[in-house]
Amino acid sequence: MTTTELDWFKSSHSGTGGGNCVEVAVQPEAVLVRDSKDTRRQPLSVSPSAWTAFTTHAADSHR
Repeated sequence: MTTTELDWFKSSHSGTGGGNCVEVAVQPEAVLVRDSKDTRRQPLSVSPSAWTAFTTHAADSHR
């Protein structure tokens, strides 16, 4: 499967002003993260457990 065939999504906190933003695509074996402004670059691939740890930490530090 190529990165163009994946279901990419942005955070609900992302604005429409074209600022800094990432997109995420979830697969069973990996979570892919890419720059929404340069989708031709290779996405970062992390394990689902690493992504869960990251998002948990981000949510906890935002409170």
